[in-house]
Amino acid sequence: MPKYDEYESPLAHRYASNEVKKIFSPRERASTWRKLWLWLAEAEKEVGLTQITDKAIGALRSNLIVSDEAFQVIAAEERIRRHDVMSAIFALEKDAPDAAGIIHIGATSCYGRRSAQWAQDLVMDLDDIEYARTGLRFRGAQGTTGTQASFMEIFQGDTSKIDRLNEILCEKAGFEACYDISTQTYSRKVDLRIANALSAFGATAIRIATDIRHLAHDKVLDEPHEATQVGTGSSAMAFKMNPMRSERICSLGRKLSNISTNFSDTFSSQWLERTLDDSAIRRIDIPEIFLLTDALLILLDDVTNGLVVFPAMIRSQIEQEIPFIATENIIVKLVHKGVSRQEAHERVRVLSLETVHAMKMEGSKNNLIERIKKDEFFEPILDDLDALLDPKLFIGRSAEIVERYLGADGPVTNTTLWAISARPVTVEL
Repeated sequence: MPKYDEYESPLAHRYASNEVKKIFSPRERASTWRKLWLWLAEAEKEVGLTQITDKAIGALRSNLIVSDEAFQVIAAEERIRRHDVMSAIFALEKDAPDAAGIIHIGATSCYGRRSAQWAQDLVMDLDDIEYARTGLRFRGAQGTTGTQASFMEIFQGDTSKIDRLNEILCEKAGFEACYDISTQTYSRKVDLRIANALSAFGATAIRIATDIRHLAHDKVLDEPHEATQVGTGSSAMAFKMNPMRSERICSLGRKLSNISTNFSDTFSSQWLERTLDDSAIRRIDIPEIFLLTDALLILLDDVTNGLVVFPAMIRSQIEQEIPFIATENIIVKLVHKGVSRQEAHERVRVLSLETVHAMKMEGSKNNLIERIKKDEFFEPILDDLDALLDPKLFIGRSAEIVERYLGADGPVTNTTLWAISARPVTVEL
């Protein structure tokens, strides 16, 4: 189709620079993936992964820029696979056949460490809030429009007295200094910076509570419930145990995470020195942004201090899903035996989809491993297959990662967040 018959974003076509457009171009993105795969292979070889050869590294290095022909291969493959990354790997294996089988090796997605992730997100919020808080300054004695003209009159032009006046005011108010520039008011950018930090915390609160709601739905985790609690969320049915507090966090968090838009509009629409259109909305939003933050902190503290985990339910779900979870290790084992990762991925994908279809349409159990054992393609790893299903193989370094982050010598221990929490968080097993 001629380019004149296709929509083109005016933002890119008319207003953005060529440098920025190149950064976000398809070629730059796809070529960046190739650089990442090269770096991964180089690092894996350096730490002792023997199947990655110098020849493979050279092949990857020689094909870092995605050609027009490679884009055609990617497009054709993606129409079949419906997966952009796998299609890009396929194209790279065609360009660099000496590297086939080792591209992307070990670099799959993973689960786990969920509560540690919550902590890290909260620490990021704390960093942002502390940055905004410590950056606060006093407006001080600046006069009607920030020129200090009235104080020049009072002190008969003695600017040193005006400076000392503001030093005294800052000391009394508990601020380090005054803002260098003020108009009739302090800049409403100050309100926006604080609102952005607190709104980001609201998004984190929603994220944490949503995780808890999903896990509670799967019956592997629950928030605390009082023994005589009647309210169960959406109804009072005796068997229901809805995560009411987490639902409330999502509700309040939705308000907090979006309220910064009001502060942005107030700041950006100010007329010169100031207009009173900022008055009424700030009277409502400034108190509420702190009330919302306070309420969410109370709720999060309540929920996380009483989380209950159900190991038996977790074990049952793992047993049902472990064949799917093990597929990446199966692929890696095949690669160790000399099979192309692309071919291994495709064969595992086909059998997995057949298994899922049978589970959904026939209500059958997960029989992926039985299908694999019957397929001659997997013969090189049949003796290793049962050992690959050990659940301990799939937690990786999770325990070490969590301890490193949350343990006595980890970064969380040394933050204000840890000092604020006087009592330890316990999880009942």
